[in-house]
Amino acid sequence: MKITMLGTGNALVTECYNTCFVIEDNGQYFMVDGGGGNAVLTQIKHAGYDWMDMRHIFVTHKHVDHLLGIVWMVRMICQFMVHGEYKGEAFIYSHKEVLGLLKCMAEKLLQKKESDFIGKRLHLVEVTDGETLDIIGHRVTFFDIQSTKAKQFGFCMDMGDGNKLTCCGDEPYSECERRYAENSKWLLHEAFCLYSQCDIFDPYEKHHSTVKDACELAEGLHVKNLLLYHTEDKTIKERKKLYIDEGKQYFYGNIFVPYDLEAVSL
Repeated sequence: MKITMLGTGNALVTECYNTCFVIEDNGQYFMVDGGGGNAVLTQIKHAGYDWMDMRHIFVTHKHVDHLLGIVWMVRMICQFMVHGEYKGEAFIYSHKEVLGLLKCMAEKLLQKKESDFIGKRLHLVEVTDGETLDIIGHRVTFFDIQSTKAKQFGFCMDMGDGNKLTCCGDEPYSECERRYAENSKWLLHEAFCLYSQCDIFDPYEKHHSTVKDACELAEGLHVKNLLLYHTEDKTIKERKKLYIDEGKQYFYGNIFVPYDLEAVSL
């Protein structure tokens, strides 16, 4: 298994793409979020993938830096279905509000002959808190992170051999996630900036974490590997070293701070 980061930045970045990624196993792909626009198609291509292979897509929440790239995926899938160039089916998983938005936008923005494929071959699959589905050969449990902003879901993937990968979305960990996050082999968590730069980036005002916060959390949850994303981009050239150096003071497992298009073996 491996994870490829299509983007690693927060909503307002210009030096990298918004956070979204692909988990790959045995030639199957689970795409999570789409960033803020059609650049997601460029990122998929530059990562060495074919967008048509993204048959299972999960959308965490409705914020534009996660949702609008999915609108482009919907357009591409439906348009190529119309032309007979897209074989088989595709599945988009999310909670009810997000799926309603996607369906509404498709019906308003696409041609009817395109949007008509929604529900027939492009399936919008509603997930609920604690629900488990089989996706790319793995049991994936979705959970409500109890966001105080837009409703948002994370997920926990059974990797096999008693290991699990947990994605907390793009907000700080909530105690309701403990049953999923604790003892994870991999924890994916946002880190808006360095703790030492709180006064510059105001992460708490934006309801985000620092590297220190995420690393202290991972240590307390007995996580083996911590992957940090959804960051600022002002330190982009030195980000990996800066974040790892700060994180190592609080977390004694492995810390990963990938760049856009970087793949990490799971």
